[in-house]
Parts: sequence; C-alpha cells; structure tokens
Amino acid sequence: MNIPLLDLRAQYQTIAAELEEALLRVARSGRYILGPEVEALEREIASYCGTSSAVGVSSGSDALLAALMALEVGPGDEVITTSYTFFATVGAISRLGARPVFVDIDPETYNIDPEHAGAALSTRTRAIIPVHLYGQCADMTALAELTGSIAVVEDAAQAIGAEHHGKRAGSFGLCGTFSFFPSKNLGTLGDGGMVVTNDAGFAETLRVLRNHGSQPKYCHPLIGGNFRLDAIHAAVLRVKLRHLDRWTGQRQANAARYRQLFVHHQLLEHVDLPVESPGRHTYNQFVIRVKGARRDELKTFLAGHGVATEVYYPIPLHLQACLEPLGYKRGSLPESERAAVETLALPIYPELPPTQQEHVVDCIRSFFQGPTT
Repeated sequence: MNIPLLDLRAQYQTIAAELEEALLRVARSGRYILGPEVEALEREIASYCGTSSAVGVSSGSDALLAALMALEVGPGDEVITTSYTFFATVGAISRLGARPVFVDIDPETYNIDPEHAGAALSTRTRAIIPVHLYGQCADMTALAELTGSIAVVEDAAQAIGAEHHGKRAGSFGLCGTFSFFPSKNLGTLGDGGMVVTNDAGFAETLRVLRNHGSQPKYCHPLIGGNFRLDAIHAAVLRVKLRHLDRWTGQRQANAARYRQLFVHHQLLEHVDLPVESPGRHTYNQFVIRVKGARRDELKTFLAGHGVATEVYYPIPLHLQACLEPLGYKRGSLPESERAAVETLALPIYPELPPTQQEHVVDCIRSFFQGPTT
C-alpha cells in the first residue's frame, strides 16, 4: 500500500468540471492579471475571514513582505516572531533590513509563546508575526494582553478558517496573510496569496505596493513590487472556497479517527497527539511528537511500508546558516529545537480513506510493539 502525504489529484477529480469551467472562463475573458476574478475573490475571502478588506497578491511569501512594507519596516527595526516555522516568515523581515527577534514556542501547540513574545519587546519593536501553525490559531488573546499596541501581522498561511474564541485567523491583528500554495487547505494551481485587514487605508497601501507602487498608472508614490495575483488562480480559488468547509470537516474527521486508532492500539506512551486549544483547528497538518528520540527511525520505517510523512521543520530558523550573524546558539530556544527533532506529520488530506489511516497507525504500532502473532 502506498499512501502519499497529500494527493492533489484526488481533490481535483471531485471538482474537475467546476474547475475546468472556471479555467476556460478566464482563458476566454482576456483578463489574466488582477481584474474581476481577483476582485470577486477578495470580497469572498474577506467575508470568509470576517474582515472588511482583502488584497490578492502573488504568494504567501509576498503577502508577508508587502504587509511589512506597508508598515514601513526597515533597518533599525525589530520584528518578533517564532523560530519554528517556514523560512518565508523570517525571509520577509530580513529582506527589508530589519532584525528578526526569535522567541520560543508553546510545546503543546507549537505556536508562539505569548509570554516570551511579551518579554522580547523593546523600543525597536516594530511588529510581531505570530504563526498559526498546522491549522491552529496562536493564543491571540494572551498575545494582545502582553504586547499592547504593537502591530500584529498574522502569518495564517496554514490556517485559513481556523478560529480562536469565535474569531477567524487573520482578523485579530492589523492584518493576516495567507498562502494559496497547492498543499494548503485552500490551494491554487501554483502560487498565490492574500492579505486581509480591517484597516481600509492599509488595504489601499497594499494595492499600490503590489503594482510597483503605482497610483495612478505610471506615477509612483511608493516603491513596491510585482505582487499581483493572476486571474486564473483567483478563479480556481473561488471554486475551491465553496468546498473549503466540507474539506475542513473531512480533515477534522480524519484527525478524530487518528485519535481513536492511537488510543485503540495503546500508542500514547510512545507518541503525543496534536493538542486542540479552544477554537477551530483546520488540520493543515496532523503532527505527532515521537518520544524516545525515535522520530527519524519511525519515519524511515513508515517509508519502507509505503507511508509518506514529512518533518516540519528539521532546522529551526534561529539555527539556519544564513542567520548565524544574529548570534543565536544551539540551546537558545529549547522547545523549538526539541520539536524539530521529535515531530512528524502524517497524511491527513480530506480524501484519505479510513483504510489507509488504519494502515498508517498499524505500521506505527508494529514499529513500537512488533508484528502481531
């Protein structure tokens, strides 16, 4: 049995007719960059996230970059964020000449620890970027209490539709940024991103920045970039958005099934399962923590039995070679470093059959307990 970490073809097959109709509509329209499809998607995403505005951009990475540019983050500024995330988060900070200030994570949710974030504040702090990792919101209530009026840019790339105390990811801070990379819960056929906000002036600045700082055409009050969203991606996302809540429900059902199977096979002495804090977890990933320093061994064993897994993230950002000048050493952020060597993502995509989940967990049981007789 071969079980992929993600099967995008399975998703495509369930909505092929709708997608192909949308693709053909764009092809025939002659409007390929920005335009009506993007504007419609922006309205729909803003409504879905509970914000007044949304600005489509070229990728989740550019969403972060444009948001920080709109804040005029630059040399001499500090931006607080987590070390346990994808590189795009720190890449946006560093590209603008600002200094990333890394803080440790909550060991249960893997999200930024609000107390550490509050303790890292300085007179140079320009913004905080909490990352809603794996489909679960960071503790935005505690973060707001500890960080006050500092601008919060939510990196919600993995968490569209996630909720914390009834509010959607992206709606807490000054803005939230999303990625529509194909592997995300809401993914397009390439790269795409979005910034959502309740600040109309901030949204307008983003619209200027995404088109080389041009407003009106050929007049450049700002230095921006080419961060425009293509119409074909917007059309794809508009189709998929209609199915997103159903897919989220299937991910949540798969997560519940995993929990039942791990309990049934008495595996909780060997692994820790994802912790659900109050709110809505959308399970972009189902990440277990493997005890006893056996994560890599288990990963190899599962690969040998046809089960694809992934390690998110094997090297925390504060230990990346290109960021060595920041001065962080091994041991600086112990929970981030521990998560990097103990966690493993299992297949969780909506179309994953129950029989394949059973095979995944049975293989894990065999690894720890040996084959059944």
